[in-house]
Amino acid sequence: MAFKPQSEDEGAMSEINVTPLVDVMLVLVIILLVTAPMLTQSVRVTLPKTAETTADTKDQPLQLGIDAQGAITLNKLPMADLAALETALKNELAQNPEIGLHLYADQDVVYSKVAEVMATVQHAGIAKIAFVTVEQ
Repeated sequence: MAFKPQSEDEGAMSEINVTPLVDVMLVLVIILLVTAPMLTQSVRVTLPKTAETTADTKDQPLQLGIDAQGAITLNKLPMADLAALETALKNELAQNPEIGLHLYADQDVVYSKVAEVMATVQHAGIAKIAFVTVEQ
């Protein structure tokens, strides 16, 4: 029994034509791109108007500054010495026990002055201290 080779003209084609599949998929993608923005539109609402309010400054941290000459300021008010600073810090701590402090020290200030101020802040009872720097 011998098999006769088939010519190319005879028989069914065994390859899949993917062109119609690609066409259908592209049409579906276009439909999705067109309909997606319509699905995300929200309901139009007219919001009520209220009076303007001020921000709550109770939770704002204290701003302690030390300039290049060693002068100390607390919330931009000059402090005469470390004892006055400690008294002012204790008063602020009595009003808000969770108060924090941001320390702005000039880069040219003597390190010993910064250490003295930090010791005063710690002695006053404030535990949340953050150093403020600028990005280079």
